[in-house]
Amino acid sequence: QLQLVESGGGLVQPGGSLRLSCAASGFTLDYYDIGWFRQAPGKEREGVSCISSSGGRTNYADSVKGRFTISRDNAKNTVYLQMNSLKPEDTAVYFCAKSWWADCPLRPDTYNYWGQGTQVTVSS
Repeated sequence: QLQLVESGGGLVQPGGSLRLSCAASGFTLDYYDIGWFRQAPGKEREGVSCISSSGGRTNYADSVKGRFTISRDNAKNTVYLQMNSLKPEDTAVYFCAKSWWADCPLRPDTYNYWGQGTQVTVSS
């Protein structure tokens, strides 16, 4: 059974850092582009970052460029999102997802498998 499981969320103060993990089971991650999305209360789900199957191409939302870094370890079947200089507006549930396309999109409709999400709260 295909599963994506996010972990690493929590409560952090503004300016702090968190590292999220997306662990896959039931399929091999290295065939697919993997994206990170987030959804805050009352907001639509938005794309945060994606990484190509080989790791050679990455994409970031303007709101996180320079602060977040996506990476993957295909041997561990895991994708990571390093989040630095966190801001209160980064507070959201963060999801990882597998894309059925291959251009590292940040559009939710191009992803067909989703994890359950992990809560990130940035507050003093």
